[in-house]
Amino acid sequence: MSSESSKSNNNLMAALSYLGILVIVPLLTDAKNDPFVKYHIKQGLVLLIAYVICGFIVWVPIIGWLLGILLFVLFIMGLMNVFAGKQQPLPVIGKYAEKLNI
Repeated sequence: MSSESSKSNNNLMAALSYLGILVIVPLLTDAKNDPFVKYHIKQGLVLLIAYVICGFIVWVPIIGWLLGILLFVLFIMGLMNVFAGKQQPLPVIGKYAEKLNI
């Protein structure tokens, strides 16, 4: 497999990390051994946990809606980081992702 093909596969696996329960796909493959993919898996897991918690809070007017919008913005930022090839922590949740041991 060429280096370019491997890089695009790692980008795909890292992007899947931000798509909710699909974080399981890169987590169960050899892609998790790549430092770039592992970094985004950790952030994706924390974002998934935040979405689950937000599922209960979103019914609270204004506060819940703002939290939902924040999580959507973090989702977009995560995908932008993947396709830019960056390992940049997401605001608010990045510090929790760094503490995960996968």
